[in-house]
Amino acid sequence: MLSTRLVRLIEANWEELARRLVRAIRGNPETATLALRPEIELREWCQEILENLGSLLALSKEEDIRRRFREMGRARFEESVPLHEAVLRIQMLRNELMSFIHEQGYPVSALHLYAEKELEQRITGFFDATVYGLVRGYEDAMRRAVRLAG
Repeated sequence: MLSTRLVRLIEANWEELARRLVRAIRGNPETATLALRPEIELREWCQEILENLGSLLALSKEEDIRRRFREMGRARFEESVPLHEAVLRIQMLRNELMSFIHEQGYPVSALHLYAEKELEQRITGFFDATVYGLVRGYEDAMRRAVRLAG
């Protein structure tokens, strides 16, 4: 399946995608807090997702993805990363990922276009569930902090 080859290509090139994302984060005024984080931390976050993209996309239920990324949301709250920046980073990664796929220069054929569209739909669904899980985890941690402070 061509989309499987594209996923393997992404997994194999996670470092290039991580470099792109770090550059984008550092250059975006909307991600000022994340831009201050060490580069290695930003790269490891990308690695965790991109090196395992095939298995993450294979999770059968959206709830599995949401549950996995709830912890990430809690961690971002505890690190004092604003929620909008945490969500924007996920959106930026998705955009870098889609740009990378489109840049690969595979011969344009109906099969390739179908595979690319299929992968784009799977990636979109994955990132939507990721954002939801991240926000839920962030909100859970915020509510817990309010309870403990009050």
